[in-house]
Amino acid sequence: MSEPEATPPQQQHTRFEDALAIASGTLLISVGVAFFTTAGLITGGTAGLAFLTRYATGWGFGKVFFLLNLPFYWLALRKMGVAFTLKTFVAVALVSVLTELQPHFLQFGSLQPVYAAVAGGLITGTGFLILFRHKCSLGGFGVLALWLQDRFGWRAGHVQMGLDCMVVLLALLTIEPWRVACSILGAVALNLVLAINHRPGRYLGI
Repeated sequence: MSEPEATPPQQQHTRFEDALAIASGTLLISVGVAFFTTAGLITGGTAGLAFLTRYATGWGFGKVFFLLNLPFYWLALRKMGVAFTLKTFVAVALVSVLTELQPHFLQFGSLQPVYAAVAGGLITGTGFLILFRHKCSLGGFGVLALWLQDRFGWRAGHVQMGLDCMVVLLALLTIEPWRVACSILGAVALNLVLAINHRPGRYLGI
C-alpha cells in the first residue's frame, strides 16, 4: 500500500495578507448591510442591536456599534489574544466608517426584500468568513461564536445563527412582520456560509 500523503504545513498569513483580508471582508460586510437597510431589513449581531437602538433613540449607528462591542473586546483579549483583539478592533472601526460612507458610493433605487435578504446575507457571510479565516471578527457575537467553537467545538455558524435570529425577532417591535421574516432569511443565509465553510479542522487561518 502506498504511504498516505503528508499534510503540508500551514503557512502563517503575512501582515499584508491580514490587512488585505480585513479590508476586503469589511467592505463586503458594508455592502451586505446596504442591501439590508435599503430593503428595510435588520441585520443580526451587535450591528442589529445597534440598528434597533438607533431606531428607538435616534443615536448614531457608529457610536452605538462601538459601545456595544466594548465588553466583547475584553472577552477577545482574555480568550483570543492581543493580535485577534487588535484586528477585530480595526475591523469594527472600518465597518463603522464604511457604513456611514456607503451612501456616497452605492445607492439602490429599490430592492425586493427576499432578494435583498438572500443576496445581502450571502455577501455579508462571505465577508465574515474572510475575517474568521484571518483570526479576526466583527466583534460582538462573532467573538463569542469563535470562542465557543474553540472551547467546546460548537460550530461558529450555528451559534451565531441562533443569536442573530433572536436579535432579528426583537425587530418585531419596530418593523412589520413580513420584513422580520425576510430578515430571518437573511440571517440564515449569512450563517449557512459560515456553517458550511468554517468548521473545526477544515481550515485554520494562523
